[in-house]
Amino acid sequence: MDNINININGKTDKKETKIVYGLLKRSLDIIGSLIGLVLLSPIFFIVSVLIKIESNGPILFMQKRVGLNGKEFNMYKFRSMVVNAEELKEKLKNKNEMSGPMFKIKDDPRITKVGKFIRKTSIDELPQLVNVLKGEMSLVGPRPSLPNEVREFEKWMLRRLDVKPGITCFWQVMGRNKIGFEDWMKLDIKYVNERGFWLDIKLIFKTFFVLFGDENAA
Repeated sequence: MDNINININGKTDKKETKIVYGLLKRSLDIIGSLIGLVLLSPIFFIVSVLIKIESNGPILFMQKRVGLNGKEFNMYKFRSMVVNAEELKEKLKNKNEMSGPMFKIKDDPRITKVGKFIRKTSIDELPQLVNVLKGEMSLVGPRPSLPNEVREFEKWMLRRLDVKPGITCFWQVMGRNKIGFEDWMKLDIKYVNERGFWLDIKLIFKTFFVLFGDENAA
């Protein structure tokens, strides 16, 4: 992927514009997450049953993530790995395929059979609609990072925390794991600088086109 050049200093928004955008964005989040939870409830049920059939352990995986202004919250996902995945992570650190503080392995041995499918289709992320409804996340925004990852960020990268983390953003529609860590951060700052209601709508629609069967999902 070509290097991404952006203005990391951001822009100054008019107060009135920020208030209107904030109201529109929160309304979109509430309506979108409610509709999503209702329409996708059959998928929630089927995936929950499959996870329970394949392995012992909880259906949902909760993990501390860093949200707006550095506030931590519990992010929800369908469990796609074995129960002791976090313990096994230490043994796999030398196989990390991501640059920077992020940890990703394409063929991660900790992933279950059901987990491989729900990750490939991004179904594992659907419980985050609850985070959106609770106001901890937004439909659109930078992906929420782990606390230990944020501690390793360069100063300019912390601007990601000026907005709520989201389910989708530029990274999801522009290559995901094929994007290096620094370019990923630049894309997130690009969103912080350019954010607006119509950009959110555009990114939501683009996400639907790459959601299922995305070869870069992991």
